[in-house]
Amino acid sequence: MATLPFTSAATVTPDALDDALRRAGVLHTGRVHAVTTTPIGTGQMAHSVRIAIDYGGPSDGPASVVGKFPSADERSRAVGRSLRAYEIEVGFYRELAATVGVRAPECYVAGFDPDSHAFALLLEDLAPAEAGDQLDGCGADLAARVLSEAVRYHAPRWGDPSLERLAWLNRSSPGAAARMAELVRSLLPGFVERFGPSLEASTLEGLALGVEHVEDWWHGPGGARTLVHGDLRLDNLLLDATRGTVAVVDWQTLALGNGVADVSYFVGGNLLPDERPGVEPDLVRGYHAELVAAGVELAWDECWRLYRHGTWYGAFLGVVASMLVEQTERGDRMFTTDVERHVRHAIELDAVDVIGGP
Repeated sequence: MATLPFTSAATVTPDALDDALRRAGVLHTGRVHAVTTTPIGTGQMAHSVRIAIDYGGPSDGPASVVGKFPSADERSRAVGRSLRAYEIEVGFYRELAATVGVRAPECYVAGFDPDSHAFALLLEDLAPAEAGDQLDGCGADLAARVLSEAVRYHAPRWGDPSLERLAWLNRSSPGAAARMAELVRSLLPGFVERFGPSLEASTLEGLALGVEHVEDWWHGPGGARTLVHGDLRLDNLLLDATRGTVAVVDWQTLALGNGVADVSYFVGGNLLPDERPGVEPDLVRGYHAELVAAGVELAWDECWRLYRHGTWYGAFLGVVASMLVEQTERGDRMFTTDVERHVRHAIELDAVDVIGGP
């Protein structure tokens, strides 16, 4: 069993934190005297806290850090284990973050125990940057900045064969596709029972149509693969209004696959549906232009095909996540809004036509 410096927010003692910061090379003078933890974020699969640090005198250490640990809810922890979410996020910070240009928090501690699936992340605190709110949505200017960040982790590893050898990342196989498709199909009746009264009839019809083809969809669209964040939305972004910067967090759903699906997922789920069609073509073309400028060989028609294919991802993910993680009032609002937006997006772009690949 691996030894972690801490396994929950309650176990972050001054001595343990002092040792961790020194090992990370960010504390040289002074000593951690006391810590105060405050919950942050709305994540349902993990527990995140801001840890304010009192050094009791002069120090060169950070004034605060962010800690991330398994959820306190047993059901959400079980989902995290089954989806390997904790292992995946630790893997990103250990093995991939330094190889791409995306703005993400600096990682001081990334520990994972494969026996118990306990994990601990100690991250740079990017305050005063704050998480966005997917329910409120965003406009085209912010969306363009988010897609520029996506280019910064898509382009450097686009078509990189070495990613295939990372077992925790490369989870694609015919068997995995069949299992995920069966999971969506098995959860759909419960999803409809719980959320159906809050959804438009057209959403339920469109969702049923997509689920008819879910296994073909999960086999992927073909083409070069790269890093896929898998949950690129406003709630997983830290926005600094003063500096105009965007940082991407929550890498628990990272996978190897169709990177353009991140673009579909963000545009479809975070722009208000009535505003999206007017700005969507320019946003996707802007992303494509930046990708090509970064050295990726991808024709526009192929980019648009991959984009249309990716529109179904948010609908299928919404069904699975809503039925597996801890139920909360905000979570229910988010899942219904998310599925409404993604299904409408897929239907408007006739995305059933591209489910089977090229």
